Amino acid sequence: MPDVITLGETMIIMNPEEEGSLKYIDRFRKQLGGAESNFAIALSRLGVSVGWISKVGKDSLGDYIVSYIRGEGVDTSHVVRDDRFPTGLMIKERHPFIGTRVYYYRTNSAASHFSPQDLDEGYISTAQYLHLTGITPALSSSCRETVYRAIELARKYGQKIVFDPNIRLKLWRLDEMKEILLDIISRVDIVLPGFDEGKLLLGIEDPYLIIDEFLNIGPQVVVLKMGEAGAILGTKEGKRKVPGFKVDKIVDPIGAGDGFAAGFVGGQVKGYDLFESVRLANAIGAFALTVKGDVEGFPTWEELEIFLGKREVIIR
Repeated sequence: MPDVITLGETMIIMNPEEEGSLKYIDRFRKQLGGAESNFAIALSRLGVSVGWISKVGKDSLGDYIVSYIRGEGVDTSHVVRDDRFPTGLMIKERHPFIGTRVYYYRTNSAASHFSPQDLDEGYISTAQYLHLTGITPALSSSCRETVYRAIELARKYGQKIVFDPNIRLKLWRLDEMKEILLDIISRVDIVLPGFDEGKLLLGIEDPYLIIDEFLNIGPQVVVLKMGEAGAILGTKEGKRKVPGFKVDKIVDPIGAGDGFAAGFVGGQVKGYDLFESVRLANAIGAFALTVKGDVEGFPTWEELEIFLGKREVIIR
């Protein structure tokens, strides 16, 4: 049974082959993406057993998603196939000056009908970690109930709960988002917000004060992502900067935060201390930035050790 379990929607991504407005783009690459499955794939590549719980349409696109994720070594045995609603869709738009934007076509998707009844208590009870994001509770009231039920089960079985806010302002109202996400944060063990997310949720500009406030809300560990500068690790015992890794050319930023979460959780499962786990997280986030696509840039454990100078590479 998996050491780590995550749950959430994965969609088909239509990724343009060129930069510019979608008005003028006519060639796309079909990929898949969802914060939780991105996390699961990144974790699996590190050699950690991980299960992904979701709902997809009983359609060809759903077949593709499940097949792809299962092929990456992720346990998909608890993915529900729904013949009433379709698999969700996301289209990317990449501008050289504006950056990457996304357009969602996920209203009334199969995953938006996720419900607590779709969770298998026995399956969830075996994991060490439960990973959640702020995307799932934004999709519908039943998805929100599912997240709270998952938290309840994780608490029942003494698991560590890791929460990545992953704020998506296109999915819900700002006031509703703040209320729900802060309530969820009060119930988890580890929270992994970005600096901008911390400012938005708390109305605080100082990164160290942001960490203090999150710790006051409830989690034992806060890792504040600071982009190229790395991250700041915060606990009740103190705070510590963890340097990042310079990336000369950012190809696609989407998926870097999910890789970061996988690096941190992977480090914890493998017995690393908090600082080294954040360092692993920074490294995987850097890898993700260098390749077009949500999951294509995530490294294997061997590649990660080579990058960090812990393993010698033999080229020929």
